[in-house]
Amino acid sequence: MDQIRIAGGKTLKGRLPISGAKNAALTLLPAALLTDEPLTLRNLPRLADVDTFGHLLNQFGASTHTQGSRPEDFGRVMTMSANRITSTTAPYDIVRKMRASILVLGPLLAREGVATVSQPGGCAIGNRPIDLHLKGLEALGAEIELTSGYVRARAPSGGLRGGRIIFPVVSVGATENVLMAAVLARGETVIENAAREPEIVDLARCLVAMGAHIEGIGTERLLVEGVDRLHGATYAVMPDRIEAGSYACAAAITGGELLLVGASRELLGSSLPVLEEAGVRFEDQRDGLLVSRPDGLHGVTAQTAPWPGFATDMQAQLMALMTVAEGASVLTETIFENRYMHVPELARMGADITVRGRSAFVRGVPKLTGAPVMATDLRASMSLVIAGLAAEGETIVRRVYHLDRGYERLEEKLQAVGADIERVSGD
Repeated sequence: MDQIRIAGGKTLKGRLPISGAKNAALTLLPAALLTDEPLTLRNLPRLADVDTFGHLLNQFGASTHTQGSRPEDFGRVMTMSANRITSTTAPYDIVRKMRASILVLGPLLAREGVATVSQPGGCAIGNRPIDLHLKGLEALGAEIELTSGYVRARAPSGGLRGGRIIFPVVSVGATENVLMAAVLARGETVIENAAREPEIVDLARCLVAMGAHIEGIGTERLLVEGVDRLHGATYAVMPDRIEAGSYACAAAITGGELLLVGASRELLGSSLPVLEEAGVRFEDQRDGLLVSRPDGLHGVTAQTAPWPGFATDMQAQLMALMTVAEGASVLTETIFENRYMHVPELARMGADITVRGRSAFVRGVPKLTGAPVMATDLRASMSLVIAGLAAEGETIVRRVYHLDRGYERLEEKLQAVGADIERVSGD
């Protein structure tokens, strides 16, 4: 199994391109099932999860054609054509690899009137039930049965019908699933307390480009007027705000200066003021955002929350940065109950972190020391890379398949800006 080897202490400097957003891509790909015409996605990141989703679309009879597959290419263009759905079952063997597979439920149900999707279950960072997905689809008239580890859904005669959905808590996945189902439902659908993440805005804009009628995009109240059919479109995936924030942390912890090509203040959103408070400087440039750390790093207090709050997907990276900041930091995780598994690994590198309930207390230390560490999930693995870039000596990060799920060609990007990092074969 591959590992990442990092010799820390190198200052990062140069241009680093930001890839298409993983979370947006995995939301846009199932939209191809809503039409019998081709959907072309540009700026699609080269990631394991994207490849897995392509295989899932093939399972339903959709064809996928990819351009930009050369090793030196960043980003790809994929054209998906689901002119005929040959299967409405998402099997366990594929769904178990990627929770985002549940997002085929709404499109299949809306277009074919029936869908059978394996239940995705929990995951390392905490339990993420799909009950809100199912209740939202039931509000559109779907009959749902849970049996033998699968969700079996059926639309009423005549197809899904518009309805009113009020989510008791904000759910990104449920908002996405219900939105895709609602665009082909008969009549008007109102989604209250909808998630407002930029990736949902990206999905809504893509659906509008395909002929959907959606109002309130970017707000907590979405109004959808169903249409008889959608047509094909060509759409560019938004840049990855989490990748941009991650590399901003990498620049800051090494005292370097990176131009994040394609990034912007708007893209970073709530991560930007937290990082600025920590001592990171951002300057607008014509083709991106210049990130530097002119002075020292300072401890911060931050709490994760749904958009527009501080993103849970940036918590681990910020923690890595705070391990060498002056003073103390308090980071509170409100989204997932088990998202501190990177703490023991950072401690192996000399970090001083204490977890009490949902809060982590980080006391900055003068330096980190390289060590063998184990990645436990996608964002945790990036926090270990960030720490390794600043640590004295060599850091070996194991289980890097987590990184491959969310960071396009990470070691190549970091090598290009001065990091001593490489992928090596492990035992």
